[in-house]
Amino acid sequence: MTYDAIIVGARCAGSPTAMLLGRKGHRVLLLDRATFPSDTLSTHYIHQPGVARLKRWGLLDRILASNCPPISRALLDSGALTLRGGTSLSDGTPDAYSPRRQVLDKILVDAAVDAGVELRAGFSVQELLWEGDCVSGIRGHTKGGALVTERARIVIGADGMRSMIARAVQAPTYKTRPALGCAYYSYWGGIPMDGAEVYLRPRNVIILWPTNNGLTLIFVEWAHHEFHKIRADVERNYLQAIDSIPSLAERVRGGRRGERFTGTADLANFFRRPYGSGWALVGDAGYHRDPVTGQGITDTFRDAELLAKALDAGFSGRESLAPALADYEHQRNRAVEWMYRLTCYLARWHTLPGGNVLIRAVSGDQEATDNLLGMFVGTVRIPEFLSPLKLMRLVGRRFSKGRLTADPTPTVKMSKATRSPMKNSDYAPKLNE
Repeated sequence: MTYDAIIVGARCAGSPTAMLLGRKGHRVLLLDRATFPSDTLSTHYIHQPGVARLKRWGLLDRILASNCPPISRALLDSGALTLRGGTSLSDGTPDAYSPRRQVLDKILVDAAVDAGVELRAGFSVQELLWEGDCVSGIRGHTKGGALVTERARIVIGADGMRSMIARAVQAPTYKTRPALGCAYYSYWGGIPMDGAEVYLRPRNVIILWPTNNGLTLIFVEWAHHEFHKIRADVERNYLQAIDSIPSLAERVRGGRRGERFTGTADLANFFRRPYGSGWALVGDAGYHRDPVTGQGITDTFRDAELLAKALDAGFSGRESLAPALADYEHQRNRAVEWMYRLTCYLARWHTLPGGNVLIRAVSGDQEATDNLLGMFVGTVRIPEFLSPLKLMRLVGRRFSKGRLTADPTPTVKMSKATRSPMKNSDYAPKLNE
């Protein structure tokens, strides 16, 4: 049998893509080396737009049933000032969630199977099949099993940033940036929480939020060049970062760490061309960014919808497949362009563009605070909030009240091309260093 699509990777990118294609009546084979439920390296935060997609797909109730707490409030602490606010979506999906991957991935896999997708877990893909320059299928096996061959109209790599499919088709990369950070996280019990908390410090960023079973994920990111030093004694360096914030340290020391430390310095930033003759990429296989802004799963859900829509249009004959996939790439890049720049900036400098000047400018103004936090959620467009006119109004209002002081953080060079604090380059802002 020839499938419409074979999808390699059944987690947050592969299963939603498979589910959406299956619901359209397409024949889909979904493969993964893992079995489910199982964990994977991930901070598993889902911003409100991603939650809205879960709701639209009919899966949000399954997340709620997993006893995963809602995250409706956020705290941003720069050391000099603390901002508190909330974000919401107009469709009645006001909360973010951070379900453990054992929970989330099993829900997504089950939803794909419910949609008529054929799942083969514990299956390793060894190689792609080709007909001339076009990918035509895969060859692989279950553990201890014989090699099998399966064919499809398209093979989709949903197998992460080190995608075997991307390597096999030699997918071009662009707008690349080397790893800017390194990070470790663990789970803690007994930590009083009211939403998500972000602490920006010169040496690191500390982020924490609640997840299943009364646990709190605490994530610490340092500059990439510190990785070997951090790895030499992870616990000491991790707790040292937390101890630099006395109010947080008191709560953490009163709690208990429930799991081992997990971390990596393999945090490259890149785009890959996500399609070609007989193949496509989705999720981290096609686009990867530092985890400091927690965009991974939210981006992946959006891209799964975009890819499934393009493939359905091509399979049904409503559009030619190649132009539909080209539009998928265009829409993906347009959606993430500004967040990619902001993420790279934050990972490099551990502060926002404009640093304490921006944070002081919005302090005391709840609408402005919510809009700043909304940039990270995806409810406020970054270029609108960081436009020169908007910033001048915010800063001018605070100067008139005598509330701003000198900001020791790097200053932003304004781009004449974009007239924005973010330079129109691979990542921005460009700084006076």
